[in-house]
Amino acid sequence: MSKTLYLECTFGISGDMFVGSLLDLGADDKKLEQALASLPVKGFHTCISRVKKSGLDACDFAVLLDEQHENHDHDMEYLHGAYTKEHRNEIKEQTQEAGHAYKHEHRNLKQICEIIEAADMSEHAKQIAERIFTVLAEAEAKVHGESMEQVHFHEVGAVDSIVDIVAAAVCLDSLQIEEVIVPMLSEGQGTVCCQHGILPIPVPAVTQIIRTYGIAIHRLQVQGELVTPTGAAIVAAIRTGEELPEAYRILQIGMGAGKREYETPGILRAMLIEERK
Repeated sequence: MSKTLYLECTFGISGDMFVGSLLDLGADDKKLEQALASLPVKGFHTCISRVKKSGLDACDFAVLLDEQHENHDHDMEYLHGAYTKEHRNEIKEQTQEAGHAYKHEHRNLKQICEIIEAADMSEHAKQIAERIFTVLAEAEAKVHGESMEQVHFHEVGAVDSIVDIVAAAVCLDSLQIEEVIVPMLSEGQGTVCCQHGILPIPVPAVTQIIRTYGIAIHRLQVQGELVTPTGAAIVAAIRTGEELPEAYRILQIGMGAGKREYETPGILRAMLIEERK
């Protein structure tokens, strides 16, 4: 019997939320640990735990980095929520004083694919991970007016995003999902601070991805970024449909926790469903 995954992105999606939701559905954490340990990338470890988000029990997947590999770009700044102008300036000053000044490693698509190919994971999982990164490369190239070969990832080339995307691919493969339904993405309002300056929400890479892949978006009255480029790329790479069956049974439910603290619950609900004729 084919497995259908329904992603309910009512409160957005990011890489860690997606991985957490699949682990909660029963993805093999031992396979995940083995794949991540084999990556030719250093400076990180991961933690899987149970947390409460707005009183709801959820699985939290966290990528913990050493200081050298910390990501100061916008795909991780949701950890601090939406910034005021004063808060942005304060963070920028602290970052420069600490000697970081956005000097973490940048990689191109070819280098990232080489990292994926070297990992101990199935060929199908490698294909999924490379497809997600290709979606990101296409979007970044379009946004910055460069070819895909010229694009050097800033946000997604950082260690945490490589780990998130590889983890997403391994977990999806572990569950043997064949169909993925995502009706729409919910996004917030306002601006976000990243290496390129202050950007509107949705950020340009997300806007480009949802336009290219025809993904519907619903704007919530929430100040802050709910959909990260990694989250949007995962949806674009794995989605096979946007319409739910007229009638279906819910077989399993997985709750993935985000790191954001907004008035909406920072959760992604994933469901394994079966159509009823």
